[in-house]
Amino acid sequence: MNHLEPRLPLPIQPIDRWLRPFARFLHIEATSGVVLVLCTAVALAAANSRWADAYLAIWQTELTLAVGGVVFSHSLHHVINDGLMAIFFFVIGLEVKRELAHGTLSDIRQATLPIAAAIGGMIVPAGLYLSMQYGQPGMQGWGIPMATDIAFVVGCLAILGSRVPHSLRVLLLSLAIVDDIGAILVIAIGYTESLDWRFLILAACAIALVHFLARVGVRRFPPYVAVGILAWIALHESGVHATLIGVILGLMTPATPTLVPERFREYLHEKENEFQPQHWAQRSHRVEVVREVQQLTRETVSPLEYLEMTLHPWSAYLIMPVFALANAGVLIEPANVTDSVAVAVVIGLVVGKPVGIVLFSWLVIRAGMARLPNGLNWPVLVSGSFLAGIGFTMALFIDGLAFGADGLDTAKTGVLLGSAVSAIVGIGLLLWTLPKSNPTP
Repeated sequence: MNHLEPRLPLPIQPIDRWLRPFARFLHIEATSGVVLVLCTAVALAAANSRWADAYLAIWQTELTLAVGGVVFSHSLHHVINDGLMAIFFFVIGLEVKRELAHGTLSDIRQATLPIAAAIGGMIVPAGLYLSMQYGQPGMQGWGIPMATDIAFVVGCLAILGSRVPHSLRVLLLSLAIVDDIGAILVIAIGYTESLDWRFLILAACAIALVHFLARVGVRRFPPYVAVGILAWIALHESGVHATLIGVILGLMTPATPTLVPERFREYLHEKENEFQPQHWAQRSHRVEVVREVQQLTRETVSPLEYLEMTLHPWSAYLIMPVFALANAGVLIEPANVTDSVAVAVVIGLVVGKPVGIVLFSWLVIRAGMARLPNGLNWPVLVSGSFLAGIGFTMALFIDGLAFGADGLDTAKTGVLLGSAVSAIVGIGLLLWTLPKSNPTP
């Protein structure tokens, strides 16, 4: 244990010693990208082995849940992409809400550059893809090269260590957050074919109920979980992609705590005598006191902060890796690499992303609406913009929406190849353009 860390007044158990390295691993943000790479490698190896048919068949296993006359029967692949990914999108919604409330996007002067860069990084790749696929069957995949994968970008920046200016980290992560907003709009508008207004109205009523529960002061999570599941089912049946309910609920999550630290400190001072050994031994209903302290302790942080901290490890180390295992298994063969759809995706990610980001950044800076952050110059910005071409998770997700539940192998090949090239070029250029050591905090 680090001698600077405060020691908890609890005896150290054997399981604490066993799990401590694992807990530290989970709190290193860059490691989620490593796990994602490993799962992608496993999926690719399995899909290109003699066990490919058995591996791919796993994800087509039917899961059935029947309640009375209502039957929910879908493949494991569908449950992952529409069910588990709703939690992933919920975490994205929380991240977006945090940035809008307290982060870079809360100040329009600071937000102008990443917003403009993200818009350019979506429009130009989509435009390049469409210019190459217009009028062809692959045209509906225009949204694939638009989004940036935050986990992989963080992992690439971690490889470069302290040489990366803080301003570049903030710009790329803020850009990726705006990218996620754009991808969400693309999914909602561009990949919704038909609507069942009855279920859409039911979903709207469920969302309104969530708002009502918050307004009347319901602080427990179970009622929100129950209503959220109802909203997910309604949206799933309406024709709108069900994962969007995660984003909506994430954006509705309060970003401010109910109890300020000063009032909590006063409360603990008032309760100090309660925990004196003699008084505590004679106290009845001690469980009620413990529950009260637990509840008030949690109220010192916002629901947004609490949920993001709680769910992020599950999203980064379970949901995204499982998604990669279920979606990245593609047969690698020369015909897929040279297919026009794969080429269009690669061009969109490797060329369209950096061109769009740099072009739109230059336009807003030239117009006087923004300026380059301290510690960031144009060569470093150009180099870092290539990392935004790592599209992976959201790109594979949109591929499934554009070309059916299992996606298109050629599009997946383009995503994997384009993301790999973007990562290699981005890291290589940053190693060339960044100073040997970076003193900037």
